[in-house]
Amino acid sequence: MTDIILNGCNGKMGTFVTNAVLDRDDCRIVAGVDLYGDNINYKVYRSFDDVDVKADVIIDFSNPSVLDSMLAYAKKNNTPAVICTTGFSEAQVEQIKAASADVALFYSGNMSLGINLIIELSKKAAAVLSNNFDVEIIEKHHNQKIDAPSGTALMIADGISEVKTDSQYVYDRHSYRKKREANEIGIHAIRGGTIVGEHEVIFAGHDEIFSLKHQALSKEVFAVGAVNAAVYLKSKQSGMYDMGDLLSET
Repeated sequence: MTDIILNGCNGKMGTFVTNAVLDRDDCRIVAGVDLYGDNINYKVYRSFDDVDVKADVIIDFSNPSVLDSMLAYAKKNNTPAVICTTGFSEAQVEQIKAASADVALFYSGNMSLGINLIIELSKKAAAVLSNNFDVEIIEKHHNQKIDAPSGTALMIADGISEVKTDSQYVYDRHSYRKKREANEIGIHAIRGGTIVGEHEVIFAGHDEIFSLKHQALSKEVFAVGAVNAAVYLKSKQSGMYDMGDLLSET
């Protein structure tokens, strides 16, 4: 049994995680942390300074402002943490990396198993196809999403860039008045309706096209991925982990 503290338990993603855990028999939420509201399934604390229960792992779907207190609790109690919050500053990302020297931390910009499999497959495809294929990434999200391109699209591009080390990201072709270079990775954003999230990686070669596509139909997939990560992280030594590590052991 994996005992979980859920940070941001009363937010939208916190609710999805709570429901995902209720459907499993290998883990349970023993406490939540949130500034507002309560939960009928477990006790909710207003901050990590108030938490007086022990757990095997933390799942964090909260706000960057909570990072300091959460990492302090994690290090003090040697409690691994799955960090799903987005919007961290560069300094905070470095803070997470530094804390991983003391405690196991799982950090990913997208908790979907499918998306992370797409990243691994895209890296493999880039290695096999080399510079004979042009790479383009198309991402689609709902009309309320503020940032573009999505962090997930950049994760995919970054993964491919580990293989194609001379890659150049190109976001806006209408102002980029020259023919396409072989080292470019085109990244394109579409916003409309209630699209939860779609990502497609296109490898376009001479007379053939190879593509990889992932479509999230609800945010529940991210909650399920976070819970899977929590169960995986429970027994890990200090260090930084991500979905690539989880997939390699699946």
